[in-house]
Amino acid sequence: MEQAAADAAGARSVPVCYRHPDRETGVRCTRCDRPICPECMVDASVGFQCPDCARGGTPASGAAASASSDSRPRTLAGGTLTRDPRLVTKVLIGLNLALFLVKLSLGDVFTNQLDLIGRAYAPHLTGIQGVAEGQWYRLLTSMFLHGGYVHILFNMLSLWWIGGPLEGALGRARYLTLYLVCGLAGGALTYLLAAPNQPSLGASGAIFGLFGATAVLMRRLRYDMRPVIVLLVVNLIITFGVPGIAWQAHIGGLVAGVVVGYAMIHAPRERRALIQYGACALVLLVVAVLTLVRTLQLT
Repeated sequence: MEQAAADAAGARSVPVCYRHPDRETGVRCTRCDRPICPECMVDASVGFQCPDCARGGTPASGAAASASSDSRPRTLAGGTLTRDPRLVTKVLIGLNLALFLVKLSLGDVFTNQLDLIGRAYAPHLTGIQGVAEGQWYRLLTSMFLHGGYVHILFNMLSLWWIGGPLEGALGRARYLTLYLVCGLAGGALTYLLAAPNQPSLGASGAIFGLFGATAVLMRRLRYDMRPVIVLLVVNLIITFGVPGIAWQAHIGGLVAGVVVGYAMIHAPRERRALIQYGACALVLLVVAVLTLVRTLQLT
């Protein structure tokens, strides 16, 4: 009886990644059967392999070498497997922190030149400012600015916790593209719906996009969805419950994250890049249309 109970308890336990013992996973390498987390998954012809098995093939020559290069280790979404799967996340955090230090040094005169504003007079600047005045770069630069210590601390912690594992699953290029597209989508919806004289700034739109893509990834891997759903609901409650938060950026980034994330994670191998970057182009087209419509309204 005791042995049967122990076996039942062991059957109920969730295995952990052999390279990251702190991460539970339900996916195993198709060659060695070791459990692997999203960061360690290498896309194979059937299922996923661990990095050790993916690198374990013998060198090929001639036509076989070409075939081998086509099947080199890849992430879940088809990206190149790298030694540091969090490099882009680290760079993004560093860039946000660097610009925050510049903002502390120069004050509002720096922020007012780069934050997202529709069309209005801005303090310390001459003339009417805003995206409607042709300053479309504000849709991008506002993603890397933050208003205060709590704002940047919360966003950078979220970026590290969510962005790191997602970068490992997507690969650097796809992850960076997802981040920027979601940030632009959040900025475009803010520009369209917010008051033209209401400034907006922060990485929240891009981070909510990472939330959406993470939910798609967890569903794809058949993980327990409850933790990410609870976290998302809490963030949405804060979004609509705390005054002064640009909810438009959060919703725009979230929707874009789900759309682009689904395309990146579920794209078939044969047309993977076309579908993945095609979805990004489609979202950017929507961003351009929303921006143009709002500009025509304000001018």
